[in-house]
Amino acid sequence: MEGIEHRTVEVNGIKMHVAEKGEGDVVLFLHGFPELWYSWRHQILALSSLGYRAVAPDLRGFGDSDVPTSVTSYTCFHIVADIVALIDSLGVGQVFLVAHDWGALVGWYLCLFRPDRIKAYVCLSVPFMPRHPIFKPVDAMRALYGDDYYICRFQVPSLTTTAATYYF
Repeated sequence: MEGIEHRTVEVNGIKMHVAEKGEGDVVLFLHGFPELWYSWRHQILALSSLGYRAVAPDLRGFGDSDVPTSVTSYTCFHIVADIVALIDSLGVGQVFLVAHDWGALVGWYLCLFRPDRIKAYVCLSVPFMPRHPIFKPVDAMRALYGDDYYICRFQVPSLTTTAATYYF
């Protein structure tokens, strides 16, 4: 698509698909569920034309990135480590971060765990929600919204789910 380059990088023990275009300061986009890098295609083109290096990976378990089989491989620590390793692979110390939905949760944790790697954070659609000291996030969502809430539906691994298990 209009000069967007695709490559695979080794990060944190997995192979991650990355789409990118442009030169300059890096704007890193994190997609939501059940999305891919493709959600950011218009932003990649727009920002690369303004002198930025726009980068959008397929997060762990999505698209052309590796899909570890164990649900324990999808903690916030794993996914944040993926992104830190991706930033390292880009050869930069910091990025502008833009994230939506599932990616926004990852973005908040990245800002908490590694604020030194983020110049600025643009969060779309998901406010920061600190963990409750007693209630697990999914249990709280189930109590508030019921078993049919989309996040609650993807808690049991099956043949039709991959990285949809939320352990934040």
